[in-house]
Amino acid sequence: MTEAELMREALRLARRGLGLTSPNPAVGAVVVKEGRIVGSGYHRKAGGPHAEVIALEEAGGQANGADLYVTLEPCSHFGRTPPCAEAIITAGIKRVFASWQDPNPRVNGQGFARLREAGLEVSVGLLGAEARELDEAYHKFITTGLPLVTLKLACSLDGKIATRKGESRWITGEKARRFAHRLRAGQEAILVGVETLLADDPQLTVRLARGRPPRRVVVDSRGRTPRTAKILSCPKARTIIATTDLSPMEKRRELAESGAEVLVLPEREGRVDLGALMRALGEREITSLLAEGGGTLAAGLLEAGLVDKAWFIFAPIIIGGEEAPSAVRGRGAESLSEALRLKRIHIRRLGDDLAIGGYLPCSPIA
Repeated sequence: MTEAELMREALRLARRGLGLTSPNPAVGAVVVKEGRIVGSGYHRKAGGPHAEVIALEEAGGQANGADLYVTLEPCSHFGRTPPCAEAIITAGIKRVFASWQDPNPRVNGQGFARLREAGLEVSVGLLGAEARELDEAYHKFITTGLPLVTLKLACSLDGKIATRKGESRWITGEKARRFAHRLRAGQEAILVGVETLLADDPQLTVRLARGRPPRRVVVDSRGRTPRTAKILSCPKARTIIATTDLSPMEKRRELAESGAEVLVLPEREGRVDLGALMRALGEREITSLLAEGGGTLAAGLLEAGLVDKAWFIFAPIIIGGEEAPSAVRGRGAESLSEALRLKRIHIRRLGDDLAIGGYLPCSPIA
């Protein structure tokens, strides 16, 4: 196997931890002796052993004189676990290949420095762009304290997310819905507005098997979430209701008794201050968030500059009608020069549907 193929295997392992390691990054590692992988591992949860340690334990004595491929700089400090750099040195690793340098100020080059100080050969940058994209939520969180926000909207060719009578199931096909669940599986929380909750009563669960279900977050400025909502009857995942002082105290108490965390935030023009919500989620160590609708919430997030990346999934249908809700509402751009143009575009064919994704120019990771 080539060096790139070995690092790609480490990246494949790292992806298995996406959405499960908060607030830590998703990291994969392989130990290679004489061109053969003798140990591998990935970080599974915060507080658990890091990828390097798992790979070294699997390799055992074969780690002596071997190479280590790891998707992120090994840590050099005591946190929830002992420093990986020392474990690598003790195991007798000869060379370390890492994709990129950890932006965490507690590491940020110190892990590499410790390895080199001990006489190890260190190479940095192999598949670095892929590794940074894999851990982009960690990168944003560790440098800003805020979650990475991905906006996902399914709509018709003319940008409608429902008919004028509110029918929205299903605009897109089965392959597109599976894609949406894969997006959910890599997130720590799913965000919807109360209008979507009232119209669809979604469970906001993930079909794919994963160790920890994402939290559900509902923006409900005036406390309209019904006690019978499905998200309140599913005990497997925690639910956060983001509201304001405009909601009745009795309603807040009712939702709390139903098992939700009721988060009372400042209001802006009668709605939850979305910037304050992102700061509150960051304080809860939520590093990634998938916003799924509807049009008012999407507009609010975009207008506040809070969206990092977006996926629009288009179905080959035309709904039409001025009363049919649009994917993005709000005031909108006054001129084309003010329109938000995505960067680093990705396009995927999902059966008859088409997904177009990219990064918002205001994002610190764009």
